[in-house]
Amino acid sequence: MTKQFIDINCDVGEGVGNEEELFPLISSCNIACGGHAGSKETIQLCLELAKKYDVKVGAHPSYPDRENFGRVSLNLFDDELILSIKQQMQLFTSICSQMDVELHHIKPHGALYNDIAKDERLAITFLTAIEEFKKGVLIYVPYGSAIQKLAIKNGFKVLVEAFADRNYNTDLSLVSRKECNALLTDGKEVLNHLLRMYKENKVKTVSGDNIPIIANTFCIHGDTPSALQILAYLSNELPHHNLLVKS
Repeated sequence: MTKQFIDINCDVGEGVGNEEELFPLISSCNIACGGHAGSKETIQLCLELAKKYDVKVGAHPSYPDRENFGRVSLNLFDDELILSIKQQMQLFTSICSQMDVELHHIKPHGALYNDIAKDERLAITFLTAIEEFKKGVLIYVPYGSAIQKLAIKNGFKVLVEAFADRNYNTDLSLVSRKECNALLTDGKEVLNHLLRMYKENKVKTVSGDNIPIIANTFCIHGDTPSALQILAYLSNELPHHNLLVKS
């Protein structure tokens, strides 16, 4: 049977320092661009690795909140958030241009990602901030979300994402990181979680329900303590299921 390509993306440039090990095992990356983490130097490092290992490059903008790593919702005026997102994207794209790297996608980070999944007004604000990238850049969005529907309606191109290392609630929201079962840290558990979503278009929630989900890219968080072990396990095991991370 011919093996299929599966896109595994990873959040990087967030201060963990494990990128050199992660990049050979992923196919796309989401690079912090100053909002919750990241600097010119970390962006440059990640872009160099992306070029070396042929990894698709994404920007990972956030609420401007380094203190809380972008994982707390902020009540900002629309123009404040738009300005911050534009500044983050300007920093990122200027470095991409200098290094002759193509921007493949944009994936919002943390609380911003979760908020625009359910808040239509905030989703429109985010889309306004990235309007200039509408033509040629994908947005990574969660399945059935407000941002997915509004992005498509407004002419943006989307790629639907699911999380291979996070547990889901029945409404397809992610289990809060405050809960002990928010993260999946065992490689076999992550593999089974991913395969159910990819092959059956269903996700098993923490309540035991199998809920429909469709995704085209699957995330492993770079700051998950066992991220490297998980990715190495997937790299070894996915080919046995006729799936390849590297095309």
